[in-house]
Amino acid sequence: MHIALGYKNLLYVVCGGGHVKLTRPLAVPYWTVRARVDMKLQQLKYLLAIVDNGLNITAAAERLYTSQPGVSKQLKLLEEELGLQIFTRKGKSLGGVTDAGEKVIERARVIMQEVENIRSVASDYYGEEEGSLSIATTHTQARYVLPEIIGEFRARYPKIGLNLHQGTSEQIADMVAANKIDFAIATGSQDLFADLILVPGYHWSRSIIVPKGHELAALERKITLHDLAQHPLVTYVFSFGGQSSLKRAFEDEGLEPDVVFTARDADVIKTYVRMGLGVGIVASMAADCADRKDLQVVEAEQLFPQSTTWIGFRKDSVLRRYMFDFLQLFAPHVTTDLVKEIRNARSQDDVDRLFENTDLPVRGGCGDGVTQAA
Repeated sequence: MHIALGYKNLLYVVCGGGHVKLTRPLAVPYWTVRARVDMKLQQLKYLLAIVDNGLNITAAAERLYTSQPGVSKQLKLLEEELGLQIFTRKGKSLGGVTDAGEKVIERARVIMQEVENIRSVASDYYGEEEGSLSIATTHTQARYVLPEIIGEFRARYPKIGLNLHQGTSEQIADMVAANKIDFAIATGSQDLFADLILVPGYHWSRSIIVPKGHELAALERKITLHDLAQHPLVTYVFSFGGQSSLKRAFEDEGLEPDVVFTARDADVIKTYVRMGLGVGIVASMAADCADRKDLQVVEAEQLFPQSTTWIGFRKDSVLRRYMFDFLQLFAPHVTTDLVKEIRNARSQDDVDRLFENTDLPVRGGCGDGVTQAA
């Protein structure tokens, strides 16, 4: 069967060589029918490349290994076929995205994600030993948690290409929005990742690090927040996505922490603690055995609430066997049956309820390793 338009916008249905003409004009304009017929996946691919390269058509063309005129032509054809303007123009350059364009781009991402899922399904039949895995995470996870997991993964799948991206929660969320990663690994900031299923991996606490001989290490009692408030502090960059649990702990005691230096990298924090800039507060996993030569660790488990690190992926993504194996290496408590339940969950609250009675592992620093939660 073939659909065609004729004189005065009349719709003809061509079937078996004969024409059946409708008795009244088509209620929708010609370009609407064309859009349904002529739109190509390549055009959507070019569209997303333009968006992901800051509306720079030249940069998009370079990323796609094609010519700038070719990208411009496909964009023009797409807008003509849709009968709407996706971008505003400033001379020969793109100035911004129209309201209608925002909706088109949103749906284009969904379509291209499904295309990748179809390719993944096909690849499953031709071998699980080849492919790629992209992970976005924070420095602490990349430096202190993932090396052992990635080492084991590489031993199982030596032909799988691994891409590890580091950043803040906000930067990771941007990579998720651009559909550049398979897994996101972070702590907190759930409001930034509404499009992902977040699976809890493990708990961790904070540790206080000071130079050897520091007065806080000499206390013959447990350290308090009031003790910490008397010293300049060196700690992680606070997330802009929500209030830091560290700052909230001080506020609950009516205290204002004197944070003199923040960094994303625990190793940088330790460097400035060694310089005497202040007292360091880091994730417990970052309290390395090698640091014990000139630093002392003061446990602060009772001072701050326990944090939970999660691993997230899109609900509509296809988890190939090697992806599922990575998920299990990171979170061994996640079984095949549990993954099925997770994917059938209608909301993140439903996912969280699946883990209400799960004793998650607890990660510590030097000498603590990984223990099972009590």
